[in-house]
Amino acid sequence: MAIELGKIGIWRGHHQLDGDLAREVERLGYGAIWIGGSPDGRLDIVDELLDATSTIKVATGIVNMWKDDAATVGASWHRIEGKHPGRFLLGVGIGHPEATQEYQKPYDKIVDYLDGLDEAGVPVEARALAALGPKVLKLSAERTAGAHPYLTTPDHTREARKVLGEGVLLAPEQKVVLETDPERARAIARPTIQRPYLGLVNYRNNLLRHGWTEADLDNGGSDALIDALALHGDIDSIARGITAHLDAGADHVCIQVLGDDPLPGYRAVSEALLS
Repeated sequence: MAIELGKIGIWRGHHQLDGDLAREVERLGYGAIWIGGSPDGRLDIVDELLDATSTIKVATGIVNMWKDDAATVGASWHRIEGKHPGRFLLGVGIGHPEATQEYQKPYDKIVDYLDGLDEAGVPVEARALAALGPKVLKLSAERTAGAHPYLTTPDHTREARKVLGEGVLLAPEQKVVLETDPERARAIARPTIQRPYLGLVNYRNNLLRHGWTEADLDNGGSDALIDALALHGDIDSIARGITAHLDAGADHVCIQVLGDDPLPGYRAVSEALLS
């Protein structure tokens, strides 16, 4: 793992990020900012975040392989690396069939895309792969710095580490709601999880592989599922949930704080885990 991400990072959609937020999370001690929501292949948002900060790393979680070709994304990586060497991890992924009309033979598409990044001169250690199932997890270990699973639990992290082996990046995302009342916390978390994620076959299949049932996934998700996918409670409980990923084999956990204002959550987690 050539790019050191630290133990904890943040995950936000690209439209939710700007230089001011980047400076604040760097000040709070986070190791990386993960840019979600399939940012454009030019990756201007990466430049913005890195220009605004001095040490924090930036990763994409993810660039969608169907939206931008490997040559375009590779050129963006070289531009960014030239300005900010060693601070950008290019996370790429296949997306979901529900969102992409051309979605065919996804594994072949991933392999072809990684071949394209090879041709574009993007080093293996400077890229990561969105991965959930064993086959793509194994590919992430063979062709990239490692895996960035999304919408998972520590049980998945534990199994993913077994597939990846040691010395390979494992950086799961974990949702957080800074709320001690369970009903209020679920009211914040459930809409984000239900749409679109519980309607996407890749995420559904992964959750079913790890012991959840169709009943857990339907009708907005069972309380138990929502509680597992979006940690809530006091900050000590939330910190234990984040640490559970690290104990299960994660190298780095990127937390996504849900709610109108994420900063109180990021500050609380920083005080609990990064001070």
